[in-house]
Amino acid sequence: MKKEKIIYWISTGLVAAGMLMSSFMYLSKNPELLENFKQLGFPAFFIPMLGIAKLLGAISLVNPWIEKLKEWAYAGFTFTFIGAIWTHIATNTPFIPALVLLVILAISYFFNGKIEKA
Repeated sequence: MKKEKIIYWISTGLVAAGMLMSSFMYLSKNPELLENFKQLGFPAFFIPMLGIAKLLGAISLVNPWIEKLKEWAYAGFTFTFIGAIWTHIATNTPFIPALVLLVILAISYFFNGKIEKA
């Protein structure tokens, strides 16, 4: 059981930290990020919306009180990572970081289920 909790918290911490950093970039209106979104044709209002969603999702992943919020965060990040992978493939830009985060998220989700059953 101890091994499962360690794997869970490491994987969850990595995803949460990554999404907190990403959220900071989105909410601080990082110029490079803004330019990338502009080149992709995404609307500007999409950036702060994603930043807030990533912030709330990261908090929900490490929140031990409300399990339903954690489930929503897992689902939201899954859609976000799949969308990021798809976008990067379509634009011939590196998609591996999003794929790695998706795999780490899946590990977190798997071990969350194991811990909840115990």
